[in-house]
Amino acid sequence: MLNIAYAIVGAVFMLGMAVFAFLKGGSAERLGAGAYLFAWFATIIMQEGSGFRGVPIGVFLIDLALLFVFVGLSWRYRQSWPVWASGLQLIAVMSHIMILTGQPVMVGSLYTIMNFTGYLIILCLIFGTFFAWQERRAAEMNR
Repeated sequence: MLNIAYAIVGAVFMLGMAVFAFLKGGSAERLGAGAYLFAWFATIIMQEGSGFRGVPIGVFLIDLALLFVFVGLSWRYRQSWPVWASGLQLIAVMSHIMILTGQPVMVGSLYTIMNFTGYLIILCLIFGTFFAWQERRAAEMNR
């Protein structure tokens, strides 16, 4: 029971971010939150199929696609949070590459890096949503 507590906390944190982004964020934040939620669910499905052993190539492809989404958001919307999210997602993709190429690294440390960068990406989305919301409110007050 105790080993699932961190997963429940992470899921609540993730869903809270998504609700906040969908309610208060702009289009970049909604697209980022939607892509991140989709990648989260797809990763859970891929891990279930592999029995949580190793890193399936599908999870790598999901993370690579999410990296492209964040890069596209940073290119299209010229905001700062997608740039930070892209950098963090690149760290996760590089961790996958280290595992897939068989580098002599402790796999547990790479999973920790991937999980930690995931929480930091959620924070990037929260900050981006908050600032987009505040900018929109300030523009409404100046009318």
